[in-house]
Amino acid sequence: MNRIKVFLKNPEKKRIAKMVKEVLILMFNKKEIPFYYFKYLYRKDVVNYLDYLSLGEQRKIQFHKALHNPEYVTLINNKLYFHLLSEKTAIKTPKLLSYNFQSNFFYDNRVVQIESKEEFAHFFTTLFKDANVEGVFFRPPSDYGGKGCFKMTKAQLDKAYETLMTGDFVHTEVIEQHEGINKINRESINTLRIISLITSKGTTEIISAFIRFGVGNSVVDNASSGGFFVGINLEDGTLKPYGHFLPEYGGEKITEHPDSGFKFEGFKIPYYKEACKSIIEGVKVIPDRLIGWDVAITPNGPVIIETNAQPHMQMSNIAYGGLLKNSHVKELMQELKAIK
Repeated sequence: MNRIKVFLKNPEKKRIAKMVKEVLILMFNKKEIPFYYFKYLYRKDVVNYLDYLSLGEQRKIQFHKALHNPEYVTLINNKLYFHLLSEKTAIKTPKLLSYNFQSNFFYDNRVVQIESKEEFAHFFTTLFKDANVEGVFFRPPSDYGGKGCFKMTKAQLDKAYETLMTGDFVHTEVIEQHEGINKINRESINTLRIISLITSKGTTEIISAFIRFGVGNSVVDNASSGGFFVGINLEDGTLKPYGHFLPEYGGEKITEHPDSGFKFEGFKIPYYKEACKSIIEGVKVIPDRLIGWDVAITPNGPVIIETNAQPHMQMSNIAYGGLLKNSHVKELMQELKAIK
């Protein structure tokens, strides 16, 4: 219902006759009812609506068996597996400190079963001291979109007890964000979502990039958790003029961060080329044909936070300005169409 309200209230809608015409053309060309049209393509500034992947095309890319090896998908989508793999390879990630399956906590090659708040406090007091950290970031191994993520300092041990003891979490160090990104938003680690594609010719290409920002006091940047995203020009790593909220969060199109007032257009992402290079190297470790990589920028360079085998293609669609403008994506769709 919220998405419908956003559509009805948006003053930048195309004329009704134009929308009807475009919907009919999409139905004919895409061979599906284009409900997705009313999420974004109805806006006046979207003139190349045929360049945007349809919902069916997005799902084909996300789930087609020709693009995803089930064994790789398990490594990509599970945050714990990905961190354990990264420790044995050249993939640079935040340091894995410990992890837990409810009351069983894994640390320093041993299992500690915690049965009380006192044991819980002792475990983390030891962890903070041994790892020489002031805070720990927690993420459920298999959730996505920032769900269930939180940060804990020494002073917050009591507050985290029930949550950790009744769930499964990966515990990593809290990384320091590059000051250039902090100027836009310092409340959350604002990650780049970069999508890699192994083409039919065997080359690895970057087909989409955008950066996500949290708002308010949120410690996560995911657009599906209330944040927004800004497209990145693939050639030089500069930000595009507009940020976008998803329709379920108002669908607003903005030119500056709502909290800091920092204008997006032209800002150059620090270490962008290095981030792309780290992903190309990462594909050599996990050669799944399509992967979404979440990359944080630290003062010393890029760090890969996590990976996703079924990345949110609609955000890439919007950030790029129609993914079918990308020659590699266009060739991919032709390839998949030819596979029965």
